[in-house]
Amino acid sequence: MSLNELLHKRQSVRKYLPQVVEKEKIMKILEAVHLAPSACNSQPWKIVIVDDPDLKHEVAKATYSKSVSFNKFVEEAPVIAVLVIEKARLITRIGGTIKNQEYPQYDIGIAAEHFCLKATELGLGTCILGWFDEKKIQHLLNIPSKRKIGLLITLGYAPEDYKLRRKIRKPIEQIYSFNAYS
Repeated sequence: MSLNELLHKRQSVRKYLPQVVEKEKIMKILEAVHLAPSACNSQPWKIVIVDDPDLKHEVAKATYSKSVSFNKFVEEAPVIAVLVIEKARLITRIGGTIKNQEYPQYDIGIAAEHFCLKATELGLGTCILGWFDEKKIQHLLNIPSKRKIGLLITLGYAPEDYKLRRKIRKPIEQIYSFNAYS
């Protein structure tokens, strides 16, 4: 699959088959994340793969509530990847302070995209989540309280009839300019 085909095929999947994701495929995804660039090569992430059904159920429950129910589909996903933000290298932290930038936030975004693109290439669906009960998940997965969970990613097989949606984006002319902001 060409990169262009991959970019068009990758989408947020919110329905999953109750099919186990093979460890070999998970490892290939993790190898892709391992290649992701990061500020000063800090690689400020640790990914906790949650595939134990009981534990995954508890983590999934931490992504929705009675008042916020849009993440209930997470229960269907056979795997949840938890991207934990690790401490960046000293030079990255110094640069981030000077420039008032959170480089590890950018870095996990790049890592997450590597994760999702590789999963798509392998025939798997993903959905990146930013809404979750961080303290509950930290407790469930023994993540130190000094660490921040950046994102969760669901992973699994979408049903055959899961429709590839047409990507709705702003007109391309609205997202760029040359030589000056306009």
